[in-house]
Amino acid sequence: MCGIVGAVAQRNIVPVLIEGLRRLEYRGYDSCGVAVLAEKTLRRARSVSRVAHLAAEAQTTHLTGDIGIAHTRWATHGAPVTDNAHPIFSRDTIALVHNGIIENYEALREALQAQGYEFISQTDTEVIAHLIHSLYNGDLFSAVRAAVRQLHGAFAIAVFSRDEPHYIVGARQGSPLVVGVGDNEHFLASDALALAGSTERFIFLEEGDVVQLSRTTARIADHTGAIVEREMRTVTAYGSAVELGPYRHFMQKEIFEQPRAIADTLPVAEAFTPAHFGAQAEQVFEGIDSLLILACGTSYYAGLTAKYWFESMVALPTQVEIASEYRYRDSVPNPNSLVVVISQSGETADTLAALKHAQALGHTRTLAICNVATSAMVRQTALAFLTHAGTEIGVASTKAFTTQLVALFMLAVTLGKLRGRIAAHTEEIYLKQLRHLPVALNHVLALEPQIIAWADQFASKENALFLGRGLHYPIALEGALKLKEISYIHAEAYPAGELKHGPLALVTRAMPVVTVAPNDALLEKLKSNMQEVRARGGELYVFADADTRIVNGEGLHVIRLPEHYGWLSPILHVIPLQLLAYHTACARGTDVDKPRNLAKSVTVE
Repeated sequence: MCGIVGAVAQRNIVPVLIEGLRRLEYRGYDSCGVAVLAEKTLRRARSVSRVAHLAAEAQTTHLTGDIGIAHTRWATHGAPVTDNAHPIFSRDTIALVHNGIIENYEALREALQAQGYEFISQTDTEVIAHLIHSLYNGDLFSAVRAAVRQLHGAFAIAVFSRDEPHYIVGARQGSPLVVGVGDNEHFLASDALALAGSTERFIFLEEGDVVQLSRTTARIADHTGAIVEREMRTVTAYGSAVELGPYRHFMQKEIFEQPRAIADTLPVAEAFTPAHFGAQAEQVFEGIDSLLILACGTSYYAGLTAKYWFESMVALPTQVEIASEYRYRDSVPNPNSLVVVISQSGETADTLAALKHAQALGHTRTLAICNVATSAMVRQTALAFLTHAGTEIGVASTKAFTTQLVALFMLAVTLGKLRGRIAAHTEEIYLKQLRHLPVALNHVLALEPQIIAWADQFASKENALFLGRGLHYPIALEGALKLKEISYIHAEAYPAGELKHGPLALVTRAMPVVTVAPNDALLEKLKSNMQEVRARGGELYVFADADTRIVNGEGLHVIRLPEHYGWLSPILHVIPLQLLAYHTACARGTDVDKPRNLAKSVTVE
């Protein structure tokens, strides 16, 4: 959600800025822009189209400069029109880009209007630009530090001034911002991925930091105003991550990368040990009596799946909360709970805020499950487990979800061992199953041709139901989410036993009913629910294990998965649901990797 790129160098940095925006397109946006300082004049190009259109405009207008900022915007305050696109100027002196939301922008806007400032956009961003201008007395670093003290909300900004042609200033509060260190040049970005190819050296700013960059220096002040040093890290994992290769879309590529991603996520070990979750894990895990899982979207469904593991395998009461709701309700904290936060990016604003709220309530036992080692979430928890899904470009999460499930299953087995619930021979079975999982996933991926045939039928539909029971109900939820995200077909998921309590009223031949049917203890109950659909003329599309004895018939279409996988079955069963959503979206001609109105990394509430 929104992207920032900035640079100060001894060369024309417009190509660097444009390439940075291109690498951030996966986050979602509806306008984009770039601004530079050229011959003591602020110049910019903005577009409500794609970055490719912006690049063409910058080339046509000969936009060049050795200092500049760029932005992809996902509209919050104000429609996606050119006047609202960033960079925003203040009196042709200050140029600024901004991620996040300023909660007190109305009061600031009124005060600035009283000072004679004219507002051209409907954005809260313009308030920041004018506020900095009003405080500017020749020292941009000081003006930004003074301005951010007046801002309430979550934000990251990058700004430069016509009158200080050698500096860019950035600031972050609740929204990520990273400094890239080059040879006689410096960069700013909301995601290190944006700077792949320009540098591998990064400084990850902390909450409240303000940074002043020149070609040769990076000067950082913390939230108290003290000048501080931040660690510089080398990150080399971004090289080929954004290359599409032979695939039609990044989502398709990432679906097929799941066997490798899971293999990479599994530690090279002969046992499940607390050390996989951090050096202090055994101490943190000691004495816990429950779990509290905080997450959003797909990660929330990973938590719902894991609830079955923790309660059935480990006998630990487990509460799974939507992060955006948890912090706004009264809850009863339990200091003996292990708080698990789940996020692909580790920068999800709602989940970070929920984590801070939990910590403020006295929760000290915290664990992050995340795909980004340098993220704020990993830095703010006592323990962390890093999934190794690699960069995920498609907005609809796939490999991040399945690697999260692997991490949560490993946590369940580890806690089960510590609590004496899982014996050594059972641990060995689970370890073998996990190691065989990539092979099993490849067998499921081989079903793609059959799923494409189903997708051609789904493409003409406008509604769909998804059914699952027990451990696979959250997988039905995830399947419905994937379909609605990228194909724009309205889809809902229910526990199959709930059909007769309302959803059955929707069932007609025009409503496909997708059913997740593993060969588990609830299979016979599920078959009864399927008969309820058939009796009402519904059309069933069933993903069944090979030995379920569910056969094709009138109104009943079956694709068989190669094998039942016990507790790990959800990881296998979600793959065909991802493929169904993907190929249905392709058949409908939607923008699969960048679905409308959605962003990859949700960095504002």
